[in-house]
Amino acid sequence: MKRFTYVARGVAWRSIHNTLKSPAILVPSIVFPLFFLAAFAGGLSKISQVPNFNYPPGYTAFQFVFVFLQSAAFGGVFTGFAVARDFDSGFARRLLLSAPRRSGIIAGYACGALMRWCVTGTVVTIAALLAGMHVPANPGELIGMVGLGIMVNLVAALWGCGVAMFLRTEQAGALIQMPVFVIIFLAPIYVPLSLLTGWIHAVASVNPATFVLEAARGLLANSPVHVAFAFALLAGGVVVMGLWARRGLMSAERAG
Repeated sequence: MKRFTYVARGVAWRSIHNTLKSPAILVPSIVFPLFFLAAFAGGLSKISQVPNFNYPPGYTAFQFVFVFLQSAAFGGVFTGFAVARDFDSGFARRLLLSAPRRSGIIAGYACGALMRWCVTGTVVTIAALLAGMHVPANPGELIGMVGLGIMVNLVAALWGCGVAMFLRTEQAGALIQMPVFVIIFLAPIYVPLSLLTGWIHAVASVNPATFVLEAARGLLANSPVHVAFAFALLAGGVVVMGLWARRGLMSAERAG
């Protein structure tokens, strides 16, 4: 256990240090969510006047939840980019040779992803509050919403780590990002699920991201829905993606 903790702590510290020292990593992870918040919550605010649009905290809060969870997911995705970059530079292979407990490598990268998202999530939350977001949720519900974000971040980080360790090149970036991007944007982003029509309603109705998004929005609105189911979905995702990341690590070990 001590060896596992030693490896995880070392990888996490390096990941956080590189993020803080490299604007090319830190700035996009902050700017993109702020851009989406401004574009969606500000530029599309008239959507809240659509008949049957019912979200009491207002459209800024409605879009904030999406951007909050999106930043969590993309924070995990950026970790996959970092892993792939470490393989291209040769650092990851040296790490595999020297680490006494290699499973700690995955834990370290996942911890680094969470710490990066803490910065991004805080900045996005402050920006939304400054924009006048109404927050009727109680402290317990806010903790629940943050918990959903943490699990989304972990699922995305494990997915990204697995792909990066299987392919071991920065060219894997598109494969790391696109599935997460598609799943997120096939959820009800601009309006509630009940207002969607056609094929997008059919897809969104079975999209796991929809249940997570609706649960988080319900928590923020002090009107919880699907909360237990959303946490169960994400817990299952953590298990599946954890096994995926572990298999990726085994593939990297065999490749040397």
